Order: sequence, then C-alpha cells, then structure tokens
Amino acid sequence: MGIIFSAIGQSLPPKSKFSVADIPDLSGQVMIVTGGNSGVGKETVKALLQHNAKVYVAARSEEKAKAAITDLKSETGKEAQLLLVDLADLHSIKRAAAEFTQKESHLHVLFNNGGVMIPPHDQLTAQNIDLQFGTNVLGHFYLTKLLLPTLLATATPEKPARVVNTSSLASITVSTVNFNTLKDGPARKKHSVSTLYGQSKLGNVIFANEFARRYGDQNIVSMSCNPGNLKTELQRHISGLARRILDATLYPAPYGALTQLWAGTTEEGKTLGGKYLIPWARIGKANPAGLDPELGKALWAWLEEQVADI
Repeated sequence: MGIIFSAIGQSLPPKSKFSVADIPDLSGQVMIVTGGNSGVGKETVKALLQHNAKVYVAARSEEKAKAAITDLKSETGKEAQLLLVDLADLHSIKRAAAEFTQKESHLHVLFNNGGVMIPPHDQLTAQNIDLQFGTNVLGHFYLTKLLLPTLLATATPEKPARVVNTSSLASITVSTVNFNTLKDGPARKKHSVSTLYGQSKLGNVIFANEFARRYGDQNIVSMSCNPGNLKTELQRHISGLARRILDATLYPAPYGALTQLWAGTTEEGKTLGGKYLIPWARIGKANPAGLDPELGKALWAWLEEQVADI
C-alpha cells in the first residue's frame, strides 16, 4: 500500500514552487550533463546556459550532440561544449574523463542524467554488463569516480560540488539489487527488461546515498531524483497501445528538468545530500533499499570490481 501511495504522490505532483527563473547566476561554474543532447538533459543544459554556466553536453552521438548544441545556441545565445562519451563502454568513459580534465580544472556540478529504458533483452554493454545497469549505474559510477579529484579540488564549505543522479519512479518497483542479474546469464534472462530497469533506477539511489556517506564530509553533495513521468526519447522502445496509454499520462520534458536544476543550482540544493527528490522540486521518500548502508557498500564494491582493470 505504501508503494501505491508513493507512486501516486510522485506521479501527480502539485504545481512547482520552483521555476527556471529562480536559478541564480551561474557565471564561472563548470557543469556536465550526461545525455544532454535530448529530453530532460537538453532542457537542463538550456536552463544552465541561460544562467551563464559553462556546460558540457556529454553524449555518445557526435551528430546528435552537435545538432543539440546548435539548437541551444539559437535559443539561448550561449554555446555548450561537446564531450563525447558512451556510458555503455568503460573505455569511452575513461577517454572522456581524460579529455575533460585536460580542458578544465574545476567541476562544480555533475548531472548524471543520461540513461536507457527497457531496450531489447539481448543488449549488453561493451563489457557484457546488462545494458540498463551498465549504462545507468556503472557508467555513471565510473565517470564520477574519474572526475572525483576535480570535484574535490573544486568543492569548498561555502560552495560544495554537487553530483545529481537521475533515478526514476521505477526505483520503488523492486526490493533490492540481485547481483546475479547484472551480467548476462541464466539469472538475468529470467527477469523482464522492466524489472531490470527498475533495478538500475534503484541502483542510482543506492549509489547516490553511498557517495553521500563517503564524500559528504568533503564538501560534495550527492542526491538522487525522480524527474517525473515525462514524454522523452527514453520511451523509444515502447510502442502500440502501451505507448498511447503512457503518452496520456506524461508531462512535457521541461518539467523534468526542474527537480535536478533545483538540486544542482540553488542554495537549498546544498542541503540535499543523501536525499531522494521527487516532482517538482520536493523532498520525497526513497525505496528503503536505497537507504540501506550494507547494500550501499555491497554495490560500491561490485562497481569498483568492474572498473578495476580498465
């Protein structure tokens, strides 16, 4: 029953008290938005540019990223920077992090926004990890790990660095992470792509909270958020009647940027470490599994193991 009430509360949010107009001037701040070429990510980049941040659009498609950057410049008069990265390939992430740190000595906010949702079951990452968990969780973990020295060098008590991890309402649909399903094999094949998606979104919450426990005392604020039920390219693998029903319940993409912009740019956002945020720009209650420190340690250890030899 609690899950039902939580789902309703997150799916039917009240009018937002926060708007893009409330974002302060971000001059001098450097930010990365993964998946910044479309959907919620693009809307997030747009708002950051409008408030004078230097923003890197992290995306795997150079063509789509450049097209988005062109669109954003025509809309804002500001030009975002391109950072090519495939979150489903750890070697690509390593190259992208090296490229960024060669160009920049500061990183004020990392928006771990990109992701995939219910792709065909046989799709895996370059390292043979479940595509959803590998992209949504492992890819962002590795990117954050490689950028951690820059985040730490940027952070101060007055202006902490921030890592905003985009989760989903789907994070409440599973009760734990089944580590036997994260790589391809019999256990994974027994689970639906929807279950695997929910598991990856719970993974975002667990990672965000474990990161907060480990680095919150070093002036890095880490939180997770459900951006809302949104009409974006994330649903590209859904079709037919299910897509038509889903579309009737979805909000436009700009709404989805509100919660992570609130977390990443405002004074109040500095106080949200370890919190789970819900539409629109509110503090919510996470899946209890997302708060479990033992599960957090176990997931962190698994993630470290996957990147140890990259």
